[in-house]
Amino acid sequence: MSQASARHLLVDTEEQCLTLKAQIEDGADFAVVAQEHSNCPSKMQGGDLGSFGRGQMVPEFDEVVFTADLNTVQGPVKTQFGYHLLEVTARS
Repeated sequence: MSQASARHLLVDTEEQCLTLKAQIEDGADFAVVAQEHSNCPSKMQGGDLGSFGRGQMVPEFDEVVFTADLNTVQGPVKTQFGYHLLEVTARS
């Protein structure tokens, strides 16, 4: 079974998501941005979701996690929860 490790942040609007993505791409630390802005409880770990298998996350999230390049910020990804930025840190 495919496994991935990723971190993410979750916000309410696409605009906020794009603003945060620009900050990260300009050198802001993903974990710090997640801690300060994410609506997900994972923000306490800098957005780290740990390791999970295909099908354990919502489909839109899963698709990105199992196809995106490693260590690059992806998003905004819209799900039923809001808008995500994702960074896949490992995949096997």
